[in-house]
Amino acid sequence: MPSPRSSSLLSVLGLGDDDDHFYDRVRAQSGRELVSVAAAVMREPEELVRDLQPLVEHGIVRIEDGRVFVASPAEAIVQVLTETAATAARAHSRLSDLAAAVPLLAGRGAGADPGEVEEVRPIDGEVSSGGQAGGLLRSLIERSRGDIRWLRPDQFRQADEGEMIDLVGRVVAQGRRSRAIYPVRALTDAREVLARRAAAGEDVRVLPHLPTRMCIIGSTHAMVPEPLGFADQPRTLVREAGLVEALTLWFESMWERALPVPGLERGDARPDVRRFLLQQLAEGAQDEQIARRLGVSLRTVRRRVADLLGELGADTRFQAGAEAVRRGWL
Repeated sequence: MPSPRSSSLLSVLGLGDDDDHFYDRVRAQSGRELVSVAAAVMREPEELVRDLQPLVEHGIVRIEDGRVFVASPAEAIVQVLTETAATAARAHSRLSDLAAAVPLLAGRGAGADPGEVEEVRPIDGEVSSGGQAGGLLRSLIERSRGDIRWLRPDQFRQADEGEMIDLVGRVVAQGRRSRAIYPVRALTDAREVLARRAAAGEDVRVLPHLPTRMCIIGSTHAMVPEPLGFADQPRTLVREAGLVEALTLWFESMWERALPVPGLERGDARPDVRRFLLQQLAEGAQDEQIARRLGVSLRTVRRRVADLLGELGADTRFQAGAEAVRRGWL
């Protein structure tokens, strides 16, 4: 039975036995000047630099300030392992990126086969970049009809907010309605902005979190980031009636769950912090989470929860939820 082939340090790098012997000879000269090392191994300095290049590329040899430094076998092995691990990590990252792209490629290639449909036309809308998203939006609103629906997760500190507030006032003066949903944190981060928009005639409600920016104009237009999120561009402008209607239904479902803000409600809408608290408790939110979402202190939240339990005649949060459902509060 043949004996297993032994591996040297350099053989695992794809280098030959001659290179291994050369490494041993140069290692004995580590730390000396290049010209001295070249003389010791019977090479010209330029020839030595050329022959050392494979070892330099693997980080086993380095030439600094005219001197040659050679890593010990243990140090060289660590260097090789580190290099191999980095290469494997890059390969893994590349493979993950390719795997993530497969569904996108499959999606782009999916479509009706010939004979399955009789007529195909492009969807009405486009994805665009560049320019000013705010200016485009204002222009679309001014040239359109119908109510305006907004998801505004983060736009309450933009430079053109004053122009947007003026636009809301003009829209409402035309008999159109402007409704906007904000994250709860906007009550502490930009309550003045919300108050100004409410004063201009906008209906303001809040939810704990919003997944994306969005503006729906009547039944004809909708603008969302591409992909959904919080970026100005690229953005998708949709005019396809079915898609605009679907986004409208999505907005309305969130509007039903969103809560009016005490002091910012219009008409007969009344503050409903009670409902917000009940929803949060039903979802299992902790007092600390509720405090952050409302922008109030933990003590205030605990006091309001205690008051709510007393109002419902409940001893536990579970009992409070059951009684709230019985009364139609949820």
